[in-house]
Amino acid sequence: MSVVYAIAVPHPPLIVPEVGRGQERMIQNTIDGYREVSRRLAEFDPDTIIVISPHTVMYTDYIHISPGDSARGDLARFRAPQVTVEVEYDADFVHKLSELCEAEGLAAGTLGERNKDLDHGTLIPLYFLQEYKLKAKVVRIGISGLPFTDHYRLGELIAQVSDRLDRKTVIIASGDLSHKLTHDGPYGYSEVGAQFDSRVMEVLSSGEFIKLLDFTPEYCETVAECGLRSFIMMAGALDGREVHPEFHSYEGPFGVGYGICSFDVKGLGPDRSYGQSLMSESNQVQQIESGKNPYVQLARLSLETFIRTGRRAPLPEGLPAEMLDRRAGAFVTLYKNGQLRGCIGTIEPTCSSVAEEIMQNAISSGTADSRFNRVSEAELEELEYSVDVLSEREPVELISQLDVKRYGVVVSKGFRRGLLLPNLEGVDTPEVQVAIAKQKAGIRVDDNKVQIERFEVVRHK
Repeated sequence: MSVVYAIAVPHPPLIVPEVGRGQERMIQNTIDGYREVSRRLAEFDPDTIIVISPHTVMYTDYIHISPGDSARGDLARFRAPQVTVEVEYDADFVHKLSELCEAEGLAAGTLGERNKDLDHGTLIPLYFLQEYKLKAKVVRIGISGLPFTDHYRLGELIAQVSDRLDRKTVIIASGDLSHKLTHDGPYGYSEVGAQFDSRVMEVLSSGEFIKLLDFTPEYCETVAECGLRSFIMMAGALDGREVHPEFHSYEGPFGVGYGICSFDVKGLGPDRSYGQSLMSESNQVQQIESGKNPYVQLARLSLETFIRTGRRAPLPEGLPAEMLDRRAGAFVTLYKNGQLRGCIGTIEPTCSSVAEEIMQNAISSGTADSRFNRVSEAELEELEYSVDVLSEREPVELISQLDVKRYGVVVSKGFRRGLLLPNLEGVDTPEVQVAIAKQKAGIRVDDNKVQIERFEVVRHK
């Protein structure tokens, strides 16, 4: 047996009557959708239920898999301690999955559990299954700050373990969508929130899971979502399989997007082996790099020398005059398996030449980006580089003067300043571009008393 069914569901505690106290009636479509996919899941009478939750133990650089034989949880945090769920864990599945992750060099396993209790991201989906009294055991898995591709790969390993243990397995990808749908919502309002929700539901409803990896971490942070990595891991577990996707519901009356889709596995689908293409792209990085221009080669030389020796590389001979005779701000961006791995830059020049600016910022991108751990020597061969050299900034009076493909933007207010480069995936309008730059600066998205400047870049890849 293997993975036979999967669902993507939200986890609002108020969907439980003891918590909602009548408010749950405002998301009746979500309740109806939940009941329907839970009924269908129960009909499979699975051996193992994999629950992927963004609210269990979470680390920046490690995906946690809950250890032990069993666990319980309640909704005491939401004033309903009488609502409880108890589960028995599939310890054999957890052990095999952890072993396989270690063998693959994937940073995932059972280390570092801080709280054994079931989180609400796990408890809510299981609450809907209680009436069926299933004998299935549970595997609870969290998410992390690791690249999206690592979450996808873990999903693939889940499917492999299911095959090896001959488990009839179902996947529950628990996650809400944007938390910025209304002004009175938990995180305020952003116009990009509804856009994000629409795109994710479109991808899930079509079953074109590879498009989930098109989102950037910056864009996801702007919309305040919590479900994308859960959905990506589920997608990995369905890699290479023919699935029948079905949309069940979408609502967002409380400022948070709640979407439900189900995926009935129909057999193998070789043309849907997206994981193989991801690995192929990674293996081709070195071949691609060999033909890149001196800007990219200089960034690679600088970071690799520093990581391997702890010393800064000297400025090499033979560089083009344009890199030595002018000063400009520059950004160096690192990618691993197509996902952001680091990005540091300077809006204005701080060095005596563009070349030195690139060398300095390449090291910073690999060692000083607070969103990521320091790049290890083992990762160097997997990295792809992009170098953006900035033009001088010019003020913008009207947002219509921006062009997200051509211009980057700097938004300032007092000492706060946020920058966004042009031509980024998921940034399709000037309004979205400015909103993200505001958030990066710590400026409220609805604050229009700001200074906006635009700049052009020459991008070297």
